[in-house]
Amino acid sequence: MLLRLKNVLTREELATARSLLESGAQWVDGRSSAGGQAVARKNNEQLAQDSDASRRLQALVLNAVQRDPLFFSAALPRKIFNPLFNRYSGASNHYGAHIDGAVLHSRNPSQWVRTDISCTLFLAEPDEYDGGELVIQDPQGEQRIKLPAGDLMLYPGTTLHQVTPVTRGARLASFFWVESMVRGGEQRRLLFEMDMALLKLRNALGEQEPSVVQLTGTYHNLLRMWADT
Repeated sequence: MLLRLKNVLTREELATARSLLESGAQWVDGRSSAGGQAVARKNNEQLAQDSDASRRLQALVLNAVQRDPLFFSAALPRKIFNPLFNRYSGASNHYGAHIDGAVLHSRNPSQWVRTDISCTLFLAEPDEYDGGELVIQDPQGEQRIKLPAGDLMLYPGTTLHQVTPVTRGARLASFFWVESMVRGGEQRRLLFEMDMALLKLRNALGEQEPSVVQLTGTYHNLLRMWADT
């Protein structure tokens, strides 16, 4: 399931993030975090994970996604990889087609995370750079994605994806992965669709409507059946 979440960051948070990324941030070769196959396809820069800016940005992004009810409903997160930050510009401007490693080690906290869901949080406006589309090979075809700053894209970690060359300006983004309580993508999609339908029914009929109470119970019983915590 591909899902866009709008305005995950507030204007104030986005301004803070841009300030941290643009005021003397310590950028390193993005290949430092790539696996054996990806290292030949990755050509970008990445914010040093042990820098103060990185730690402040990680906290900012994690706080933003964890308060977003749509993120919780879609991802049902069990573990979240510490957010990373990249820059595509100049000679370091693309990431060829690849599939993310199945299990990756997150430094903060130190833990292994199964990459059920990939996340890209855009931190530069689309008119600030040319190129830089996130291209995802989806069963419905190729999806080319370039979102406003502050918006987040969720997509299956199993999908082949790439970032096209940036030919003007700089593309700034955060990226991270989620290990979901519900491992199966189809099960997550069904639960998300049911949760969204229930939200509409609760608004239309009220929380005490017997059919709403029954369907809400069915949602939680399915979640209880499929979730590992």
